[in-house]
Amino acid sequence: MESKVKRFGILTSGGDAPGLNAAIRALCRSAKLQYGMEPVGIFNGYRGLIDGNMKVLTDSFLSGLLTAGGTVLGTSREKPFKNPLADEKTGLLPVEAIKENYKKWNLDALVCIGGNGTNTTASLLFQSGLNVIGLPKTIDNDIAETDMTFGFYTALDVASESIDRIHTTACSHGRIMIVEVMGHKAGWLGLYSGIAGGADVILIPEIPYNIDSIVKKLKNRQAAGKNFSVVVVAEGAKSVEESRMDKKAFKKARAAMTVPVSYRVSDELSQAAGIESRVTVLGYLQRGGIPSPSDRLLATQLGAAAADFLAEGNFGKLVAIQNGKTAGVPLENVAGKVKNIPLDHPVIETARTLGICLGD
Repeated sequence: MESKVKRFGILTSGGDAPGLNAAIRALCRSAKLQYGMEPVGIFNGYRGLIDGNMKVLTDSFLSGLLTAGGTVLGTSREKPFKNPLADEKTGLLPVEAIKENYKKWNLDALVCIGGNGTNTTASLLFQSGLNVIGLPKTIDNDIAETDMTFGFYTALDVASESIDRIHTTACSHGRIMIVEVMGHKAGWLGLYSGIAGGADVILIPEIPYNIDSIVKKLKNRQAAGKNFSVVVVAEGAKSVEESRMDKKAFKKARAAMTVPVSYRVSDELSQAAGIESRVTVLGYLQRGGIPSPSDRLLATQLGAAAADFLAEGNFGKLVAIQNGKTAGVPLENVAGKVKNIPLDHPVIETARTLGICLGD
C-alpha cells in the first residue's frame, strides 16, 4: 500500500512516563521499514513545535531506545491554545507558529504522544487543519476511550514494591504508615497498588473519605491485635466536605493547602483520635526509570499501529487499546475528559470483599 504520509513529526508532551522511548522507536522503525516514511523529531513537546526545534531522526538516533526511561525527545507542558501572547521576534501566535513550522518542515502529519492535556491539544490542532494522531501515555491510566495507557504498568510495579517495603517497616515498628501515590483526578494507581501491596485503607478521588471511617478501621485492627496498618492515599483524594464544594471553591481550597493530602490525612487522624502516623510521598519515583516489559510491549504495539494510521491517512484519532486490540478513537471524544474508576468496577468490589477501607 502506498502511504498517504511521506514525512511526519513526532513529539512527547506533558509528564514523562516509562515507555515513551519504546513508542518513539516502534513508530519510527515501523514507518520507515513498512512505508518508507521519514520521521522528524520535535524536541520539548509543543514548545519545540512552536520554536521549530526539530531534526530528522536517523536509525542511530533510535538505537537502544526500547529499554530507556524518560523521553529522548524531551518534554514540556506547553499549551499553545492557552497562550494568547505572540512571539516578540516573529509576531506569531503559538498556533500560527506551529502551522508555519509544520509547513516549513514539509510535514504531512503529526504524532503527539502524551496524556489528557497533550491529546486535548492534538484534537484542537486537528480541528485547526493539521493531520494529527495521538498516542495514550500516562501513569494515571485516566485517558478516556482506551483500556490502558503505557506508563501505568511500570508505575504500578514501583508503587507496589514501595508499599511492600513500607509494610515491613510498619510491621516491625508497630506503626500506622501512610503512602501517597500519584493520581490527581483518577485513582487507578492508588487502587491497584494498594491492593497489590496489602494496604488496609485506600483513598482515591472517586470515593470521598470520612476520617471517622478510617479511624474505625484502624482501631478495629488494633482491637484485633494488629498493631500496624498501611494507608495508601492518591494525591487527588478528597474528603466528603470537599466533594460538596463546587469546582471553583475546591480549587481554591486545594491551592491554599500547604502540605500534600497524605500529610493532611495524617493530621486528621491525630486530631480525630490521637492516632500517630508516618508519611511517605513516592512522587517522581513512580514516573522514572526503565519501563517494565508490559509497558515496552504496549508502547511498541501502539507505536507500530500509529504507523499504519499514518499510512492510511487515518487522522484525528487516538490510537487506543480496546478489548486487547488497537482501535482508532476520534480525538474529540478524548479531549477534556478523564477516565475515572466506575464505583461498580470489579477491582473496587475486590477491595471491599477483602475488607479494605475505602474511606466511605
